[in-house]
Amino acid sequence: MTKTLFFAGAIYIGLLVVFTLVTKSKEKDSKTYFLAGANLGSFLGLFTFAATLFSTFTLLGMPDFFRTHGVGAWIFLAVSDMVMVFGILAVGYYLRRKTKGQEYLGMSGFMERCYESRLAGIVAFVGAFIFLIPYVAIQIRGVAIFLVEAFENGPPLWVYALAIVVIMLIYSEIGGLKAIIYSDTLQGILLLIVIWIIGIRCLNEMGGLAGTFQKIGAQNEALLSVPGPKGLFNFQFLFSSMVAICMIPFTQPQVSTRLIIMKSEKSLFRTAIGLGTFAILVILPTVFLGMYGALNYPEASTSEFLGRTLVHDQPGFLGAFVLIGLVAAAISTADSQIFALGGETRSLLQGEDRSMVNRARISILVFAALALIFALLSSDELVLLARSSFAGTALLAPMIFTGIFYDRSRFLVSIPWVTLGAIFVMILSQLDFIGSVVGGVRVDLLLLIILSLYALLQIGIDKQRT
Repeated sequence: MTKTLFFAGAIYIGLLVVFTLVTKSKEKDSKTYFLAGANLGSFLGLFTFAATLFSTFTLLGMPDFFRTHGVGAWIFLAVSDMVMVFGILAVGYYLRRKTKGQEYLGMSGFMERCYESRLAGIVAFVGAFIFLIPYVAIQIRGVAIFLVEAFENGPPLWVYALAIVVIMLIYSEIGGLKAIIYSDTLQGILLLIVIWIIGIRCLNEMGGLAGTFQKIGAQNEALLSVPGPKGLFNFQFLFSSMVAICMIPFTQPQVSTRLIIMKSEKSLFRTAIGLGTFAILVILPTVFLGMYGALNYPEASTSEFLGRTLVHDQPGFLGAFVLIGLVAAAISTADSQIFALGGETRSLLQGEDRSMVNRARISILVFAALALIFALLSSDELVLLARSSFAGTALLAPMIFTGIFYDRSRFLVSIPWVTLGAIFVMILSQLDFIGSVVGGVRVDLLLLIILSLYALLQIGIDKQRT
């Protein structure tokens, strides 16, 4: 495996160098650096969307989620992603139309213009920053703990985590969003190929699809139904998760930026349809991996299960490509999110463009350092951490949708204040200062309902005034 790993790793690093050199530009203006020229076609669009949405969280988190909680994980992610595709098509069209003719640099700056309020832009930025940093961290930590498990006598976790951050910063800082998009395309293709090869191997080891579910039913029947053996997949969890995931294209800047830079509505349509297909293709083999783990490693730790299933139980050359694929996945998603936060910073800055771009680039270094610290301190429950990130950023949706769909949002200045309060309550809930359920309703779902009703109420009052 070692020879294959060095060979494949050299090719991957070489491609990153090529992407960086090809996309390097002496003139780092905002449109070129943060928006990749705003002329993204459907092919690159599909894979940059896919790599941003499906990454370490999918390849490492979902198999363990299936292993622990059962087939209800399919409803949690796959069904939610299908609904999200329709959201991209429906809301994405209006977002593009609303921003047409404007200098769009980020959702934060866009909200500031919609509400004609600095606070609205700051709230959009704060919400994205607070809940995206943990999501970036799980990409870094997920691969780092996997590498520690794969190489028993290798460096400690922090060395792997630091190396991932350094690699990602080098080429994204030099090449900008265009270099990230090329890297995304490579990672998306690699992820799909590797996960299917391993998934099919695990499925064959279990005696095919019918044999798999027969054996699972005999060992732990609760894995084959909801709410699962630990009771996680109740209606509220699945519904609130679906809503949170559907909001990602508009509440997480690394995705909303990609909606804006598609060169046409036709390209966006093709990308969205392709994304739905990609989602099914990439999630399905994680079911096989999870069931394989449930049969063979039911009591193992997350890192042990993943190390055994993805590396030690596979031929050496395949294990090497898994390692490269995982590193690529972590880098691809993490750099997209960190870079998007840099873009959000730029959208709030006012002044000479080149100077503001340089300030935003410095902020990227700061965000990466914070993500690294969080990665070293966070837990190994990758999917639940990701879900918390989705739920947190979803709280921005009522404010953002009001800005997109209501032309008089500038008169609804109380909405950003209420959204900021909801973010604060959500943070208290995540830190266990208040319970995760209030009156039988999950806090994240309750907050989203309150924010939505408040936004509708404010719109109704404003319409009566006019």
